[in-house]
Amino acid sequence: MNGMGIEQAKSVYRLACTELRGGNHLAAYSAALPGLAGWVSCRPLDPSPRGGDLYYMSACSQGVMARVVLADVAGHGEPVSAAAASLSDALRQHVDHWDQSALIRQLNDSFLNAADRGRFATAFVASYYSGTGELLFTNAGHLPPLWYRAGTREWKFMTDDAVPGPPGAEAINLPLGLIAGTAYTQTAVQIEPGDILLLYTDGVSEARDESGAQLGLDRLLAMARTLPTESAAAAGKGLLAVVGRYRGAEPAADDETVVALQREGT
Repeated sequence: MNGMGIEQAKSVYRLACTELRGGNHLAAYSAALPGLAGWVSCRPLDPSPRGGDLYYMSACSQGVMARVVLADVAGHGEPVSAAAASLSDALRQHVDHWDQSALIRQLNDSFLNAADRGRFATAFVASYYSGTGELLFTNAGHLPPLWYRAGTREWKFMTDDAVPGPPGAEAINLPLGLIAGTAYTQTAVQIEPGDILLLYTDGVSEARDESGAQLGLDRLLAMARTLPTESAAAAGKGLLAVVGRYRGAEPAADDETVVALQREGT
C-alpha cells in the first residue's frame, strides 16, 4: 500500500494470508490480524506527504501468526523510501518465520550496507501466535510500548529482560544500522484476551507543551491510565487525543505514529 498518498477507511481492513500492509504515508484505519484487532494512525509532519515513521503489518501463510513492525528512520525523503523498501522486502521473506533473529540481522545489515551510510532506525518488531496468545518481540532501541493488562486493569511499559553489560561488553539491541554484528534479544510474553498494546514513535512521547516542556515517558504512562480500553481503536485515538491536549496550541514538531493492538476473545 506504499503507493497511496492518504489511506483512511471506515470499515475494518482484514489482512489476507501473506499480505503485507503499511508504509509511511498519512493513514488512519482499523485492521484485523490473526487473533488481534488493530488500529493505525500515521501522521507525517506537514507539509511532507511521507515521514520518517514506518509501520508494517502482515499475516503468515497459515493465517495463525501476525507480525507488526514500527520503525523510526532518521531523516526524510529518499533515504526513508529506501529503508521502507528494504524493510518490506525483509518482512516478505520472513513472513512465515516465528523466530525473528534472522529478520533483525538482515535489517541491521541492510542499513549498514545502504548507499547513504550513517542512516539508522529504531524499531520494534513483534510476532503474535493466535493459537496461544504468545507475543515474541525485539526492541532495537525503540520506545517501550504501553501495555494494558486486562486482568489487573493496569497500564505498564512492555520491556525486555536484557541487561546492559559492563564497559566493553557486546552491545545489544542497538538501533538498526549502527554497528555490524549487533546482538538482538527476543522476549516472549503472554498476551491475555482484552490486553492492549500501544506502539508509538517519539513524535508522541516527545511532544512539547506551549512552555516547551517535553511530555516524556512518565507523563505518557500517567496519561495512559485515563485511556478507554474497550477497543484498540478507542485506546489509540484516546492516546493521540490526550497528547494533543498536552500540546495545546503548540504545533507538532515530528511525525506521529501509533499502532494499537488488542487480543480478541473473552
